[in-house]
Amino acid sequence: MKRILSLAAMFAVLSYASPASAELKFGGEASVRLRDDFGHKSTYGVKTSTEDQYFQYRFRLKPSADLGDGYFFKALVQNENAAGGWQGLYANNTEQYNLQVSQFYFGHNSEKSHWAVGRLPLGTLDNPILDLTLYAIPGAGPLSTAASSAGSSPTLYAVDTPISTNHFDRLFGFNYGIKLGDGELNAILVNFDNVSTTTADRGLFNDGYGFTAIYKTTVGDITIAPQAYFTLTHLADNRSPYSLGAQAFIPAGKSKATLSGFYTADNNTYRGSNYDYSGYIFRIKGESGPVLAWVDYNKTTDNQKNKDYNNTFVWAQYKVNVYEAATGTFSLTPTVRYRASRENNSTGAIDNDLFRTELYATVTF
Repeated sequence: MKRILSLAAMFAVLSYASPASAELKFGGEASVRLRDDFGHKSTYGVKTSTEDQYFQYRFRLKPSADLGDGYFFKALVQNENAAGGWQGLYANNTEQYNLQVSQFYFGHNSEKSHWAVGRLPLGTLDNPILDLTLYAIPGAGPLSTAASSAGSSPTLYAVDTPISTNHFDRLFGFNYGIKLGDGELNAILVNFDNVSTTTADRGLFNDGYGFTAIYKTTVGDITIAPQAYFTLTHLADNRSPYSLGAQAFIPAGKSKATLSGFYTADNNTYRGSNYDYSGYIFRIKGESGPVLAWVDYNKTTDNQKNKDYNNTFVWAQYKVNVYEAATGTFSLTPTVRYRASRENNSTGAIDNDLFRTELYATVTF
């Protein structure tokens, strides 16, 4: 609590530092959710099931500043000790809720171009290209709510929004966008990590660097967005994947549909780490008023280990706006999430399915 009050006091002082200072504005949200988990696993025919119910809460603070002449600053402050910033309850409510600067970026907007640098938001809840790129082969991810209580990291899949949830939907990088033809081109240079301990191969550029570009244009009423990602050096686990694909945004009156399709592959032998796999993900998403739903399907073939992975994911929610005003909102959002995952290998099949029901109560301000 002292840390939260100190952070709030610091922002308050900055926002009123002097008459010449830019006005620092605040927005944010506070949420509580009730989640029920129903897990089912089958390892070569041996079945196990788990059930769990728990409350979680999340607080986010969103400071921003208009510096004038197109220059701006934005940030997101939240807890990053658990996946998605969702804090679970410890014995007798003894958990500590710490706030960190999750995103911060500044830049400039003009009529024909823009740029931004810092810990940039990715928008991966709406775009699965990095979900596929980093988790085409399922693997352990950063600490999550489940991991914090179990003492281990969960297995993350290309479906179930791992970048948004477990990587907090941000990466450090530089973004430049420019109007080009009938559309807009955005390019982002990403620094994944600075964890290299040797410069034997690439000198100064031996850490994790990547590059992604997306071009949005319209054909009639439909917005088309081809996108590509390339690993310029390597990731922390010595992989160097690339991904290609596109999205299509289709309006239908007050509703809209989004189609996404991406392909990824990696076949390098960097420092003795042999990778030879390829995979794809397809998403069909629909929005109509308070209803939001999508279906993901992912398949990856790992030729090096003679395995293939098949993952299906469904997300469906209905948002009930209880109160709306110029100063904020209050809403309730029942949500259903289901993931069905299968690994086929030379021994047999491993299934790992998870069904979740959730109820979100959220205020924005």
